Amino acid sequence: MDDTQKLIIITAPSGSGKTTIVQHLLDNNPQLAFSVSACTRMPRPSETDGVDYYFLSLEKFTRKIANHEFAEFEMVYEGKYYGTLKSELQRIWDSGRTPLVDIDVQGALRLKKHYGEVALSIFVKAPSLEVLKQRLLDRGTETDVSLRERLDKAGYETSFAENFDRIIINDDLRTACAEATKEILLFLS
Repeated sequence: MDDTQKLIIITAPSGSGKTTIVQHLLDNNPQLAFSVSACTRMPRPSETDGVDYYFLSLEKFTRKIANHEFAEFEMVYEGKYYGTLKSELQRIWDSGRTPLVDIDVQGALRLKKHYGEVALSIFVKAPSLEVLKQRLLDRGTETDVSLRERLDKAGYETSFAENFDRIIINDDLRTACAEATKEILLFLS
């Protein structure tokens, strides 16, 4: 990695609107490229391998861990690993663009620690846990158990918000997207 290679890290508790903001940033800023994370979970019906995630078997994922192929990785939920491949970041830098990493909070903290000042880290928050709960319910993908797990985790993850370079409260999506764009363009200039 050289001095001109920068990294954008966006994180949030599940349901905060992070993925929508990331999509807006990618659609409107051609200098950014989505960093496809690797994971061991099964794809959702709308997801494509190599586009949304690299869906790896647990065996293949742990082999990559042993070979030090990840910039960061974590068991986000029991038995479900997620990680950022070093080769993915390099692929984007080699294309002359800046990787935008959409990642869980603990992984974001590790990436920020590793890349330091060449990384801009943004934490996206829902305005409240009640709003977050409704967003998760509106998805229609949560069981009572998974909803409770995600809300508990959201409370814990929000306690780390102050460790990030910027905090964006996603109360109004248009405003949150504009704020994220402004921060990123300032960082890249």
